[in-house]
Amino acid sequence: MSRDTWAGPAVAGAPSPSWSVARHLGEKGYVPAFVDQDTRDWSRPGARAIADAATPDPPGRGTVVLLHDSGGDRSQTVRALETLVPRLKADGYRFATVAELVGVQRLTDGAGTAARWQGWVFVTAVTVSGTTVSVLGVLLLVVGGLVLGRCVLMLGLAHRHARLARRCPRAGPGPPVTGPVSVVVPACNEVVCIGTTLRSLAVSDHPVEIVIVDDGSDDGTADAAEALGLPGVTVVRTPNRGKAAALNTGVLRASHEIVVMLDADTVFEPSTVRRLVEPFADPSVGATAGNAKVGNRHGMLGRWQHIEYVMGFNLDRRMYDLLHCMPTVPGAVGAFRVRALREAGMLSGDTLAEDTDLTMALHRAGWEVRYAEHAVARTEAPGSLRQLWRRRYRWSYGTMQAAWKHRHALVERGHAGRFGRVGLPLLAVFQILTPLLAPLIDLLTVYGLVFGNAAFTLLAWCGVLAVQGVGAAYAFRLDGEPLRPLWALPAQQIVYRQVMYLVLVQACLTALSGYRLPWQRLKRKGNVVVPPAGGGLRSGV
Repeated sequence: MSRDTWAGPAVAGAPSPSWSVARHLGEKGYVPAFVDQDTRDWSRPGARAIADAATPDPPGRGTVVLLHDSGGDRSQTVRALETLVPRLKADGYRFATVAELVGVQRLTDGAGTAARWQGWVFVTAVTVSGTTVSVLGVLLLVVGGLVLGRCVLMLGLAHRHARLARRCPRAGPGPPVTGPVSVVVPACNEVVCIGTTLRSLAVSDHPVEIVIVDDGSDDGTADAAEALGLPGVTVVRTPNRGKAAALNTGVLRASHEIVVMLDADTVFEPSTVRRLVEPFADPSVGATAGNAKVGNRHGMLGRWQHIEYVMGFNLDRRMYDLLHCMPTVPGAVGAFRVRALREAGMLSGDTLAEDTDLTMALHRAGWEVRYAEHAVARTEAPGSLRQLWRRRYRWSYGTMQAAWKHRHALVERGHAGRFGRVGLPLLAVFQILTPLLAPLIDLLTVYGLVFGNAAFTLLAWCGVLAVQGVGAAYAFRLDGEPLRPLWALPAQQIVYRQVMYLVLVQACLTALSGYRLPWQRLKRKGNVVVPPAGGGLRSGV
């Protein structure tokens, strides 16, 4: 029930694109066949309505009828044909293929070997791409859930941490710590910043002795420290053996039971030492982590790291503190009970993250590790992408080394087991797995902008950014920081975050290969900016 037909323009004026294609095919000798009557049987209007829509109008002329034989329930179409075919045959119609109408046996020839391979490659590519997009969509839901869960968990626990900090002091049941403490500063070629660091310690409002361990410097670091003539400062010169060995040397030379450790590029506020040692009033506390902030925030890279420190590291520490599973006391600002250090085996050079390694060892030795949010220190962050890459590569790889070294905490009992079954999984999920999968958000954003609904994709990305902005604003408020630097947050998500992804991927590949990464020392500039008095973290937020 067919006839040859040519389609004219869809509307008066210029021909439609379909007409241009049909005319081009006709000029090449093809005979296009078009649908005359669309039964719209896919809408399932009923067998009788389908049969009526397929009947030629006016009667007696040939026609091409569109019916569907797949794509859902076609029972109405089948029943319509049972009525339609006998009726039309009785009226003298005959049914034919298009090939019969044009007088040939078949309209297509068999495909050759090359054509079959091309078709196979095309079909395979379409199948793989479709499957890939589907898998990425599922992974995106997983990543989105992890990111949202992390955000909700961190903000919720950080809020609870702040409320508890306001209600009760962090000091424990014992007497407050008022006696002097020892401060150990490892230094290797730190001449440009050692003076600022020591002068900030000298004006501490808590009594301190300061031990500088010069780890084989060749730039006059030890001489510069001695030339300051500050009271209570001891300079110990040792061959270059690494940071862990230098810290152990300083601990052995310390005169007091509580030891504060900081990097030579870090500046303390006058109240930092006092705030840092307050939790040691609780005899179960073996270490405290301070609030490390970026001291050189000028430039875009400095702002990005400042946002990361406040929004990420310090929010994380509030969460870990509440869960009693702090994974890292930062090398920039931390305090330790000497007895706890000895029970944990002192500092080890087994990993590149000696601070994380030591903190995990303290947990396994049964000691509590607390977070002192008001103990503020300002440290020098990398000033170039190259330096940043090297530092974060070392941090990421060292953290993986430490987690693997202390993996047996998963099956241990007591405080060690709590850390192993809470702290290690949180570390693995939120600091390794989630960052590794997070690039899927950016990948599918690009895919949506190019191939999908660009407006919806952009709106969704802005929604994710808005959630992060709210979290960042709350973190800044908790830390008493002005919100001005947050204007750089969108650019951080586009540029800085991608660099961190690549660093983590490289660290994972290094860990899988078993390569032992050598220690990488950063070049200091001594450009930490010390805020005016009273510019620290606000209490009671």
